[in-house]
Amino acid sequence: MIDLPSGLEINSLIYDLRIFSWEASETLLYYSRILKDSKSKINILKNDNFEDPVTLADLKVNEIIIQRINEKYKDIDWEILSEENVKINSFSFDKNAEWSWILDPLDGTKDFIQGTSNYAMHLALNYKQKPYIGIVLIPEKNELWIAVGDEVWCEKNDGSKMKPQLSKNKILQEMTLVTSKNHGNLTLQSLIEKIQFEEVIIMGSIGCKIASIVRGDADIYICLSLPGKSSPKDWDFAAPHALIRGVGGAITNIDNEEITYGKSNFQQGGIIVASNDYSNHGMICLEIKEILKKYDLISFAS
Repeated sequence: MIDLPSGLEINSLIYDLRIFSWEASETLLYYSRILKDSKSKINILKNDNFEDPVTLADLKVNEIIIQRINEKYKDIDWEILSEENVKINSFSFDKNAEWSWILDPLDGTKDFIQGTSNYAMHLALNYKQKPYIGIVLIPEKNELWIAVGDEVWCEKNDGSKMKPQLSKNKILQEMTLVTSKNHGNLTLQSLIEKIQFEEVIIMGSIGCKIASIVRGDADIYICLSLPGKSSPKDWDFAAPHALIRGVGGAITNIDNEEITYGKSNFQQGGIIVASNDYSNHGMICLEIKEILKKYDLISFAS
């Protein structure tokens, strides 16, 4: 059992995070409705970078969560790492801090702009570079996923709860894969074709993908970032990591090594695999690796 910083009690902290998260949900849904009016879209977009778009929703939720944490817990010694704050020149973050919040105010911004339901807010509390608490909020589904250590549950806005429903003990070809809508590449596409999954579901947001595994709609997620290209960052994976690990799944690199946080560039590159069964995860990674080698799909999978 991990001891929280002095002055904190876990139930009170979760209570506050629940309030912060539903406030963020209202904000995201508000801007989502505005985006459905094509004439208003230009007023929501804050840059013209298609590969890394920023909206007013990103910035507003970022402000809400950080402000609420700082107001409620101003005497607690922890760091806050946020995707939006990293883009600011004056940003500073002590990656050696024992406790740190990792925030992605809007994961799946492209999907958000496109008007799909597959976007989420991620908030994780890392202890010594490993996620301990994870929050994945999916506003359009009215789902707030919460992970604390090995306990995971989902809440609705009315307070009702839903438990994880994982389906385990499947071979790779029997699994349902959930994969990216806006961040795919030909190498990943070829790998998926070679494996011949039972079913392939396409959606945005890593949080939504991992929640689909925890919910029982999918079994596995593969993220493949090519050298020299953009890759996910700490804030994309920290909160979903807490969820999948908490329900007895795993998220690792292709060599079955647990992903780590706090690198200088915050990148999570290479090949990352998340699956619903920790006991079978190593064999799944090995099989994927062998398929990559057999068909010479990627050189850095050695």
